[in-house]
Amino acid sequence: MQGYYLMLHDTFKSMRLLDAYDEYIYFYNYEKLQKRLNSLSSMVYRALAA
Repeated sequence: MQGYYLMLHDTFKSMRLLDAYDEYIYFYNYEKLQKRLNSLSSMVYRALAA
C-alpha cells in the first residue's frame, strides 16, 4: 500500500511540473514582450503579420 501512495505522490508532483511548464509557455507566447518584435508578444505579432 505504501508503494501506491508513493507512486501517487510522484504522479501529482509530475502533474504540477507539467502545469508549471504550460503556464510558462503560455506566458512566453502571449504575455512576454519581445524586444525584437517591437515590444509585442509573439502571438500579437503573429496576428498583426497575418
